[in-house]
Amino acid sequence: MTEELKELESRMSDGKTFNVEDAKKFSRLSSFTTVYQEYLGEKSNYEGLVSMANDPEDVDLQAEAKLELEESIPKMDKLASGVTSKLLPPHEFSDRGCILELRPGAGGQEAMIFTQDLLTMYYKYAQVHRWKCEILSQNESTSGGLVDGSLLIDHPGAYDRLRHEAGVHRVQRVPQTEVKGRVHTSTAAVVVLPKIEEGADEGERKFAGDELRIDVMRASGSGGQHVNTTESAVRITHIPTGIVVINQDERSQHKNKAKALMVLRARLAEKERLEKVQKERAERRDQVSSTDRSDKIRTYNFSQNRVTDHRCGLSLHDLSGCMNGESLDQVIDAVEAKETELQSLRLIEDLEHVNK
Repeated sequence: MTEELKELESRMSDGKTFNVEDAKKFSRLSSFTTVYQEYLGEKSNYEGLVSMANDPEDVDLQAEAKLELEESIPKMDKLASGVTSKLLPPHEFSDRGCILELRPGAGGQEAMIFTQDLLTMYYKYAQVHRWKCEILSQNESTSGGLVDGSLLIDHPGAYDRLRHEAGVHRVQRVPQTEVKGRVHTSTAAVVVLPKIEEGADEGERKFAGDELRIDVMRASGSGGQHVNTTESAVRITHIPTGIVVINQDERSQHKNKAKALMVLRARLAEKERLEKVQKERAERRDQVSSTDRSDKIRTYNFSQNRVTDHRCGLSLHDLSGCMNGESLDQVIDAVEAKETELQSLRLIEDLEHVNK
C-alpha cells in the first residue's frame, strides 16, 4: 500500500496530467495510512504499558502504567474503529459538500424555535471547522423560529461527516412562554443532501425542456423593503417526481434560480441513492433495523444539560457545547463508530452468504 501511495504521489506531481480518480485514490490511501500509523504507534505504546504493569519488581511503575493504560485503551478503540471505517467501501458522495434542510415537527412554536436552534448549531459547527458555509433559506415564523430553513456547507467530505444527522431531533425544555415551568417536548426534522457540484456533475443531471416547470413570483415573508416589490422568487417543479423547490432569499431572480436548481439536483441525487440502498437491502433481505427519517435519533434535554443519541446510546452532558457546535463531534464520532460496526457486520454476512 505504501508503494502504491508513492507511485500515485509521483504520478500526480509530474505536472503532465491531472487524473481525478488518482486524486481520490491518493486521498483515501493517505488518509488510511495516517490513521493506521497512529494505530500502530498507540498499539506499541499499549504493549509497553502492559509489560510495565505486569512487572513484579517495580510496584510504583506498575501503578503508573495501569493509570496510563486507562487512557490508552479508549484511544486504541477509537483508532481501531477509524482503521476499520477506512477499510470499508467509501460511501457514495463521501467527498461532497452537503445541504441541510430543516423543518419543525410536533410542538408548534417551540418546534419552530428548535428548528432555528439546530440551524444555528450546524452553522456554528461549520465555523468551528472553518468550513465554507452559507444559509440558503430561512422562512421565518411571525411568532419566532423557522417554518423551514436550509444551509449549504461547501467543504469536501462534509456530506460524509454529517449524513448521520438526518432524522428527527427531539428537544425537552421549558419554553420561554411557559409560565408554570412545565417541560415541553418538540421535534424538528433534518434532511442531509449531497451537494452536486457545478460543471461535470451538472452535466450528469440535464433536464429536458418538459421536465421542469419554473414559476417566478414576488417574495413573501420578512425581508424588508424588497419583499413583494419585484418578481425575484423562483419555484421549480420537477414534473416526473413532483419535487418542488422554492428560493426567495436573494434579490436576484437569476441567483434564486441557480440556488433552487442546486437544491433540486441534490434532492434528486439523494432520492436515487436511497432507492438504490433500499433495493440492495431487499435483495439481500437485510434484517438490520435502519434509521429512517421517522425515527427519533437524538434528544436534547436542557434541564439535564444532556444530549443523548439513541442509535449509539451515547449521553453527553455538555448540551451548550453541542449547540455551539464545539462538542457535536463527540456525538458524531460515536454514531460513526456504531455505524462502522453495523456496516462491518453486514459486510461479513454478505461474504458468508456468497461463500455458502
